[in-house]
Amino acid sequence: MVTLLAGIFIKDKENTSSPEVRQAYGMLTGIVGIFLNICLFAGKFIAGTISGSISITADAFNNLSDAGSSFVTLIGFKLAGAKPDPDHPFGHGRIEYVSGLIVSGVILLMAFELIKNSVDKIIHPTEVEFSLLAMGILVASILVKIYMYFYNQQISKKIDSAAMKATAVDSLSDTLATTVVLIAAIVAKYTGLQVDGYCGVLVGLFIFYAGFSAAKDTLDPLLGQPAEPEFVERIEEIVNGYDMVLGIHDLVVHNYGPGRVMISLHAEVPADEDILKIHDMIDIIENDLKEQLHCEAVIHMDPLVVNDEQTNELRTAVKEIVESFEGSVSMHDFRTVIGPTHTNMIFDVLVPFDYPMTDAQVKEKVQAEVWERLGKEYYTVIQIDRPYTAMKK
Repeated sequence: MVTLLAGIFIKDKENTSSPEVRQAYGMLTGIVGIFLNICLFAGKFIAGTISGSISITADAFNNLSDAGSSFVTLIGFKLAGAKPDPDHPFGHGRIEYVSGLIVSGVILLMAFELIKNSVDKIIHPTEVEFSLLAMGILVASILVKIYMYFYNQQISKKIDSAAMKATAVDSLSDTLATTVVLIAAIVAKYTGLQVDGYCGVLVGLFIFYAGFSAAKDTLDPLLGQPAEPEFVERIEEIVNGYDMVLGIHDLVVHNYGPGRVMISLHAEVPADEDILKIHDMIDIIENDLKEQLHCEAVIHMDPLVVNDEQTNELRTAVKEIVESFEGSVSMHDFRTVIGPTHTNMIFDVLVPFDYPMTDAQVKEKVQAEVWERLGKEYYTVIQIDRPYTAMKK
C-alpha cells in the first residue's frame, strides 16, 4: 500500500538523497501509521471491553499512543524540511531527531502506566471472558503490525532515517506484545489460569524496551556520534582518488540532520607542487564531495616533503614505531627540523578516546622507542589527536 501511495504522491520517489523526497516519505508513512494505529486501537478497545482483558485494553491504548507518535513524526518531518534562515543557517534537520525523542518519551510513559495497571491486575485478578471476535481482532492486529514493521524498515533504509527505524522496531515489539496477549487469552480459556496481568507486565516491558531503543537512536545524533563507516569510506575513496593527494586525516563530520552534513579534513599534498595547481584540485574535490555525498566540505592542505631521502626514512621509521602500539594508533602530518646537533621530528599521533595509556605516556613511549631505534640525537614533538569518526579495526 505504501509503495503504491508513494508512486502516486511522491515525485521522483527514487531520489531519496533529496531532502524534499525524504520529507515526503516521512509524512506519507506518518499518515499511514496514524490511520492504521487508530483502526487497531478501535478494534482492540472493543475486544478488550467484550472480554474484560486488561492486557488487550492496554495493548489498545498502546496503539493509540503509536498513532500519536506517528503524528509527532509527521510534524517532525514537516518542520525538519523547512529551509535555512538567518537564525538557523544549517537548516532545521535535527527537528526530526527531536520528534523521535518525543515519541520515545510517550512510549516510555505508556509502558510505565501499563506495567502499573498490570501489577494491580495481578494483585486483584478478575476472570477474562474468551471471545472469538476478540481473538480474531488480535490476529488481524498482529498481521497489520507485521506489515507496518516491514514497510517502516524498508523506508528507513531507503531514506536512512533513525526515526523511521525506531518506528519499525516499535511495530515489531507491538507484534510480540499482541502475540503474548493472544496467548494469555487462549491459556485462560483452556486451562483456567488467569495470566492476563502477568502478560500485561510482559507487554509493558516490550514497550519499554522499544521506547528505550528509540530514545537511544534519536539521542545519539543529537549528542554527536561518529559518522557511519560507509560514509567515511566514501569520503576517503573520493579524496584519495586524486593523484596529488597523499593521504587524509583529521576528518570531522558535522551532522545537522539527515541530508544536512558538513565535513572538514586535512589533505596531505606534495610540498614541491605548484600551489595554484593544488588549490584548484582542492576546489574540485570539495565540489565532488558536494555532488556525490550532498555535503559541504572544507579541506585544509598539509604539504609533505616527499623527495627528501632522509625525511622519508625518518617518516617510515616513526610510522612503524607508532603503529606497533596496541590498538588503533596511527601517525600523520610528519615533518622535520634538522639542526647541527639534533633533529626535531614533528608529527601528530591519533589515539582512541578509550586508550589505556595517557597522552603523556604515549609521548614518552614514542620518544623512548625513537631513541632506542634511531639514536639520542632525534627528538619528537608530538600532538595527540582524537578520532571524530569511527576508527578502523
